[in-house]
Amino acid sequence: MKRLFLLRHAKAVAATPSDEDRERPLVERGRDDAHAMGIYLNKTHGAPDCVLCSPSARTVETWDVVSRGLDAMPDMRLVDALYLAPWSAILKLVRTVHDDVSSLLVIGHNPGMEELADILARKPKDNAEKKRSEALDEKFPTATLAVFHFDTEKWKNIAAGDGELADFKKPKDIG
Repeated sequence: MKRLFLLRHAKAVAATPSDEDRERPLVERGRDDAHAMGIYLNKTHGAPDCVLCSPSARTVETWDVVSRGLDAMPDMRLVDALYLAPWSAILKLVRTVHDDVSSLLVIGHNPGMEELADILARKPKDNAEKKRSEALDEKFPTATLAVFHFDTEKWKNIAAGDGELADFKKPKDIG
């Protein structure tokens, strides 16, 4: 089984026309949400084996804060191709991960993260999964975590509609 964690970066400073988008840092609420999500991730799912992170300031800072809540420090790689990546590019990267990695965390941006989560989610098989799927359909806010389980041993086999949406947690739902 493969576990894929999709985490949208935490709340960042609002963009302005004069700002360099890649350099926008987190606001205080974003740091608080990322901290809570790191603790939640560790307590509920454990630390991932590997992290792929967009190189923007807001994604790197999200990872830095989330990682403080983990009991183990996974291998983390900054991946230029994740910056504002569409869902198809994110999925292509996931499919290249070495099969020794059983759990992978991807930290990126919308709309790509939300679109990928929508595409990967299978038809719900019980009421709990249906509720998570409905929450995903509603909104994928900053610092939100979607967790998928795939019944495969190879990342290259990850496909649309095959993922069990095992968890979907928004920062406001933690506490």
